[in-house]
Amino acid sequence: MKKNMSKSSRKSMKKKIVLLLSLVTMACMLFTGCGSTKIVETSEKEVQVDDTQVTGTEVADTEEGSLSNQELADHVAELIDAIYVQVRTEETDSQCAEAKAAWDALTDTQKQLVSGENADPDYFGRDTGDASKDDSLNADDIGENEILVVSFGTSFNDSRVADIGGIEKAIQDANPDWSVRRAFTAQIIINHVQARDNEKIDNMDQALERAVKNGVKNLIIQPTHLMHGAEYDEMMDAVSAYEDKFESVKIAEPLLGEVGSDASVINEDKETVAKAVTVAAVKEAGYEDAASAAKDGVAFVLLGHGTSHTAKVTYSQMQTQMEKLGYENVFIGTVEGEPEETACENVIEAVKEAGYTKVILRPLMVVAGDHANNDMAGEDEDSWKSMFEAAGAFEEVETQIAGLGRIEEVQALYVAHTAAAMASKGQEKAEKENATLEDGVYSADFDTDSSMFHVNEACEGKGTLTVKNGQMMIHISLTSKNIVNLYSGLAKDAEKAGAKVLEPTIDSVTYRDGMTEEVNGFDVPVPYLDAEFDLALLGKKGTWYDHKVSVSDPVRIEE
Repeated sequence: MKKNMSKSSRKSMKKKIVLLLSLVTMACMLFTGCGSTKIVETSEKEVQVDDTQVTGTEVADTEEGSLSNQELADHVAELIDAIYVQVRTEETDSQCAEAKAAWDALTDTQKQLVSGENADPDYFGRDTGDASKDDSLNADDIGENEILVVSFGTSFNDSRVADIGGIEKAIQDANPDWSVRRAFTAQIIINHVQARDNEKIDNMDQALERAVKNGVKNLIIQPTHLMHGAEYDEMMDAVSAYEDKFESVKIAEPLLGEVGSDASVINEDKETVAKAVTVAAVKEAGYEDAASAAKDGVAFVLLGHGTSHTAKVTYSQMQTQMEKLGYENVFIGTVEGEPEETACENVIEAVKEAGYTKVILRPLMVVAGDHANNDMAGEDEDSWKSMFEAAGAFEEVETQIAGLGRIEEVQALYVAHTAAAMASKGQEKAEKENATLEDGVYSADFDTDSSMFHVNEACEGKGTLTVKNGQMMIHISLTSKNIVNLYSGLAKDAEKAGAKVLEPTIDSVTYRDGMTEEVNGFDVPVPYLDAEFDLALLGKKGTWYDHKVSVSDPVRIEE
């Protein structure tokens, strides 16, 4: 190509090459389908690009020579930017295929020149692992019961398998009678994975439409989001448009549970996650516990995303939780620097003031994706690793690339949240059925989760259920006097001052052989039938224990 070629000629030539590349893509699609990455071979010829000989697919002769390396790269950048969007259209599939075909047609030299508003060589060129190990969980014929696991998503293949896939598998293993399916809320990520790896992942609308078409009746949605933030709100908006298409829809809690009003509000979910991620970080760093690392001058900085949403107080609460657990060398930061104390410069100062000389950075994110690999551990000067090193106050700055989703305790917490949503579904059904139970006296089954806590064998597993003005109470006779008190709720609440415990009655039971015995009996409030509820017990040793019980199959006793 002549170096003095006019801009208008170069622009005309660019349009022709764009057309040729489009024709190549269309030809590929006609032979292989929009989603395939297989390229149909045509005749080859040597094309002059500046001073470099490049082999390209021949689709037509050019009149004025070839485009420069930069112009060919710019075209690919335009195609990438076109699919780097949050809205899916009818053209998305063909656009993804076109971008990949154009990228594959570039030489290695040209690929390094790709640069756009959001495009760069890493979009197609970065190795993030084997996508074939992932399961998009978008199969049909799934039955009437579905658990839809909703994630923001990630284009990092290995992290998607370990973190999101790890959560999905744990939920499926715990619920073999339900079908677990996947949805991502980030269309940008969905497009990236589809264009690069030809893996198609449902967005929220696609996943919900798929559930409707599959005849799903009971839908439980388990978000993998960290908190009740902006992504969670968007998910809820999407679900609201489909609620009337299912018999029941239940939304499980995100990882850290309810947000709370200020930085002092913590809960069991936050405690579980704080312990799990700290133990994992400490173990990977080679220490016995956080205190041992602190003695060696090591601080752990856990990096979240950050948000301007009111839920940002969650990060402050996690810092409070770390302090409550005695993890004085664990600091919470965020990429976005919101809340303010989680901004990088403020966290650096906090670590310096605390006297730590070594720093280990680790994600406080469900997935170790782009933020973990680039914003936290990247080589650019604005990454957290680079900024900590530039501070000149630390002997070592290391990183751990691991999402929360691969930690077993975190997976178990998601399973528990799903189970709670499932139980609330059963409770709702039970409450509806209770409304039809007339006042009167019934014989009913009383079941527990323990062989040490059950109705006396003389009663054949049953108690006497009394229904009056819509309120239910069951009287049960136990096996001995070893259980001193019961409490309608959890053991931790029974231990609080002023808790109203259930006092025993003295019951006389007669066994089949005619022998009689005095045992403790209790009148237990029944919130609903056919679903488990909490009932704590106090033994003679003075310790409260949690149990799950249920009351079912009431049969009216004729008066």
